[in-house]
Amino acid sequence: MSRQPPVFPAISGAPFKVGIVAARYNERLVDALIAQAVAALRAAGVREKNLILVRVPGSNEIPVAVQLLAARRRPDVVVALGVLIRGDTIHYGLIAEAVAHALQRVALGARRPVINGVVVAENEAQARARCLGKINRGAEFARAALAMAALAKTV
Repeated sequence: MSRQPPVFPAISGAPFKVGIVAARYNERLVDALIAQAVAALRAAGVREKNLILVRVPGSNEIPVAVQLLAARRRPDVVVALGVLIRGDTIHYGLIAEAVAHALQRVALGARRPVINGVVVAENEAQARARCLGKINRGAEFARAALAMAALAKTV
């Protein structure tokens, strides 16, 4: 991800229902992303009753939950949150790529924006910087969600 996030116009979240699907793996880091995203969404006016949080075991399970949520609860946008950190094998890369492709397929199939907020880091320090440090990825994902929800209402 770039160190220069896009500047989003102020968007009222009041009319939107937002789903968040979050992995439990690397829970402390993911919980921080959830807190950041929810704070940004609430600050933009998304009502508490219009926030839907679903937890899944790990990032690999996120696309299925996003698909189920999109079909059953019909949110205007879904934010997928997880943290994958490089280990001794390439497993994290395989999961990251599979999740990214699956989330795009779900979004296109459901005709609903899905924000890929799965942080992929080379090491724990990078992950902490993006989830617990000065880089507020959770809020960035939330602002992207509002931008896409607004776009979906206008095109």
